[in-house]
Amino acid sequence: MNRSELIEEIDNILHPADFEDYGRNGLQVEGKEDIQHIVTGVSCSKRLFQEAVNNQADMILVHHGLFWVNDPRPFTIEGILRERIALLIKNDINLSAYHLPLDFHPEIGNNAMISKRLSLETIGSVDGGALSRPHEPMDIDTFKNEVDKQLETASLLFPFGPRKVSRVFISSGGGAFMYPQALKLNADTFITGEVKEAHVRIFEEEGLNLIVAGHYNTEKLGVQALGKLLSERFKLKTTFIDIPNPV
Repeated sequence: MNRSELIEEIDNILHPADFEDYGRNGLQVEGKEDIQHIVTGVSCSKRLFQEAVNNQADMILVHHGLFWVNDPRPFTIEGILRERIALLIKNDINLSAYHLPLDFHPEIGNNAMISKRLSLETIGSVDGGALSRPHEPMDIDTFKNEVDKQLETASLLFPFGPRKVSRVFISSGGGAFMYPQALKLNADTFITGEVKEAHVRIFEEEGLNLIVAGHYNTEKLGVQALGKLLSERFKLKTTFIDIPNPV
């Protein structure tokens, strides 16, 4: 598939223009025009890029790209960034990244996919999170174990809320700051990837269960789902490269 046509099709799926994001969504490093094999991954790294080379990929598609608004040195290509980009250019591999659009998509976004993986029913959403519920209330320890099983993680549980889980707010990655929205939606349990130290006391005082399942492990489902969709819709080969990260 032609690179430009593929990027246009991904834009039609994720609508990145609708988001004011922290980094560039879409093509970040240009490679060959003809795309037959896409490697997907969560975050950029030299290890991921080398796996793409080993797999003879034409494009790498990630959730966390190379370029961010808050980068302290945004106009220099040196050190780790130079090594990563050099590997892409040497092997003529494209890099495309989708951040918030891949968190919030109602069907293949990270929040939606966590809800599906946990067999929850999505009953509401706001920008940045989704409200879901189990088919029947679950004991918080049982629910935590199911999170660990389905997300392949070892989560931290802070049981500050009811013992029975009935309304679950999901905000993947570093989404703990979304707790006010969870409270407005009367959630009793909050799933996210990582938290700041101060969040723990806030959740305790608000009486809200908190499950911290890892930034990486809460954000690998979306890019996998996008890869599967592209494979089915356009007959492209896609390979997810899992580089585990407990954080």
